[in-house]
Amino acid sequence: MTTISNNNFDVSQVAGNASDEIKMILGNPKAFYASFRKPGERELNVFGKSIQERMVVTELSVLHKAEEPAKLEGRAVLEIDVTEDMLNGGGNIHGGCSAYLIDMASSFALSLLIMHELGAGTVYPSVSQALNVVYHSPAGVGERLRLVNTTMTIGRRAESVRTEIWNVTHHRLVASGVHIKMMPSQPKVAL
Repeated sequence: MTTISNNNFDVSQVAGNASDEIKMILGNPKAFYASFRKPGERELNVFGKSIQERMVVTELSVLHKAEEPAKLEGRAVLEIDVTEDMLNGGGNIHGGCSAYLIDMASSFALSLLIMHELGAGTVYPSVSQALNVVYHSPAGVGERLRLVNTTMTIGRRAESVRTEIWNVTHHRLVASGVHIKMMPSQPKVAL
């Protein structure tokens, strides 16, 4: 379990019905991911860091599921512009980059629903178990992408999120995916 706070963010920049406290935590992706570092631990130049830091959260909502109104779902919408560091040799967004965006952005929907149900500031970091991606159309440099993430299930051991990456510039679906995450087990010490 990790406790998070981020006092330097303007929650009015994020639409949706999530509480201001949750928007304060999840509204700034760079601060959200930095919160997982241990105190005193230096910042690493991790894979995709420059892409992750350009993601902008535009909506955080907790909604009743259309198919099962007694259940809730988390909806997190993020946006990013396609830049050169996201491209394949053909000049369009690389499939690996689309998968990375789904991996990173889907965690916001999960964290949102967990915080809504268990209390803002509480996150149980999970790890990827499976990521299934379907590629629909290309996106080039300068085009704006909208990542729409919706929780499917959250259980004791596994969680799943559906993500669609939309090209805002050309009004078409770029990629879609289902991300399944799991709670990591504690390592066993061999004596």
